[in-house]
Amino acid sequence: MRLLLVLLLAACPEPADDDDSSVALDDDDSADDDDSSQPPPTSWRSSLYPADWTPAFSEGDRFLHDFSYAGYHRGEAPLPAPAEPAASVLDFGADPTGATDSTAAIQAAIDSLSAGTLRFPEGSYRVDDRLLVTAPIVLQGEGPERTQLWFTRTAGMSDNGHISISGDVQRGPDLPLGSDAENRSTVVTLEDASSLSPGQEVALGWLITDAFIAEHGMAGTWQAFNGQWMPFFRREVVAVDGNEVTLDIPLRYPALLRDSASLRTESGYLSECGIESLALSTVGRWDSAWNLNRTHAVRMDDVSDCWVREVESFESPNSQDDRGRHLLSGGIRVTTSKRVTIADTTLGHAQNRGGGGNGYLFEILQSGEILVRDCQGVAGRHNFIQNWGFGTSGCVWLRTHSSEGLTQLSESSNIGSVGLSEFHHSLAMANLIDDSVADDGWGAVNRGEWSSGAGHSATQNVFWNLRGAGRLDSYQYGWGYVIGTEGITVQADIAEDGLFSIGEGTEPDDHLEGLDVELPLEPASLYEDQLKRRLAR
Repeated sequence: MRLLLVLLLAACPEPADDDDSSVALDDDDSADDDDSSQPPPTSWRSSLYPADWTPAFSEGDRFLHDFSYAGYHRGEAPLPAPAEPAASVLDFGADPTGATDSTAAIQAAIDSLSAGTLRFPEGSYRVDDRLLVTAPIVLQGEGPERTQLWFTRTAGMSDNGHISISGDVQRGPDLPLGSDAENRSTVVTLEDASSLSPGQEVALGWLITDAFIAEHGMAGTWQAFNGQWMPFFRREVVAVDGNEVTLDIPLRYPALLRDSASLRTESGYLSECGIESLALSTVGRWDSAWNLNRTHAVRMDDVSDCWVREVESFESPNSQDDRGRHLLSGGIRVTTSKRVTIADTTLGHAQNRGGGGNGYLFEILQSGEILVRDCQGVAGRHNFIQNWGFGTSGCVWLRTHSSEGLTQLSESSNIGSVGLSEFHHSLAMANLIDDSVADDGWGAVNRGEWSSGAGHSATQNVFWNLRGAGRLDSYQYGWGYVIGTEGITVQADIAEDGLFSIGEGTEPDDHLEGLDVELPLEPASLYEDQLKRRLAR
């Protein structure tokens, strides 16, 4: 594999000759060089996001999805204000000094509630086992500096979370589509929609067929999910008119009869759960951490309309080395879920940053409309990451800061390459990295055989107003979008001879616009502007 020649696009406040790098100045997208009375521009707009943008806007075959549905209740309601506690862990015998194990007391307190808020008063709580939440409960501390939970268990923690919040989603039978469903549409036509009614939860998916694989040039690469029906979009029914079904959120990709596209009803999501205002640590022995894979401080599985807010990692008394680590491996993992918000949270300093899925601080798998906002990831392997399997779409990373990512080569060596935040597997569709900083970098590429045949990891994703000292690799299947950068090195031109594998089969070159333009991009946040527009409609 030959090295890619890095193209540094010069900053220029005027539209470039290449349409893919055009910059629209001022609100009316024009400048009159002959009229000295015209004030100089103070900002610029993307040609794909004019002042009168609507979700139907296109410029040829290029367009920006409406990302405003991400987060708790589709962004239509704020996160709940901290509620009066229904119970306190102290009432069940938890030890706020950390001298004894509080697992049984905390779990008893959790199990005592069918709903409500469980309070962790100020203290240091040692937890020697896992905590399991299966009811709509909020775990609430008094702030990360005052309430700290530290976990000591390592045995059996591969593929587990120290705090596990989980529903149990069940699906009904296939309801086949009667015609192909269009990208960006909220309406799908079924062969028979008589069993559906407004308010029902559904998944829209299709088989990973040989034709779907061939269309993306992934024969021999995509293998883990071949022949399986995959839920690409998790939605709710808004209206049923004959066999036409209106969904709450637009589709992010065409759904084709060729691939046996269908709806399936869903039930069993766990909703209205939260973790807030506390600190977490899972750090332990160095060798123990490296004998585990994919352990997380928090796992959220099969949940909807849940949140994590004001959580920080820290080095607990269980730390047994001098490296200043906080976590055995992973931080927060959200799997097969929808409409979750992770806010004002800082996670960092993983012990295990080796291969096998370790050191992922903010991880999203097969989930839709997840909002990660105002969060920092420090010294993981991939600080912010989409991972494993089809079905991640509509997610937003807003005002995130990624730094010190490292793909560590071995337990005994701190040497490795820069660990990018990235799309990691199987065609993550229409996600947004928004008004964020990357001092290590981000990646959206064809990962080929890596990670059990990840292949094309990304399509239609947007990097909007990305800054930092790192690099951005954007080689997305079909169109990808890089709009507004400052400082960050952009690598996006596909190698003409096809030898550079991360760009192979990703034609055309991604849309590049406003790279290192000195004027600020308007709006600074695409997600927040789109949400404001939608709520005003």
